[in-house]
Amino acid sequence: MYFTDRGIEELEKRRGEEEVTFEWLAEQFRTFVDLNPDFEVPVERLATWLARLDDEDEDDDI
Repeated sequence: MYFTDRGIEELEKRRGEEEVTFEWLAEQFRTFVDLNPDFEVPVERLATWLARLDDEDEDDDI
């Protein structure tokens, strides 16, 4: 188990039954980066990865 799995497991346990929009998720990413600017690059990479999840041609470019 990776250390980050703890946060993922907590998210799943606490909010796993909820449904959210990508608009809401994007706003949460923006708020998080505003409060934690050191995480701008990882959040940007995650957002880009999620946005391109179904793009077969760009899987290796991320």
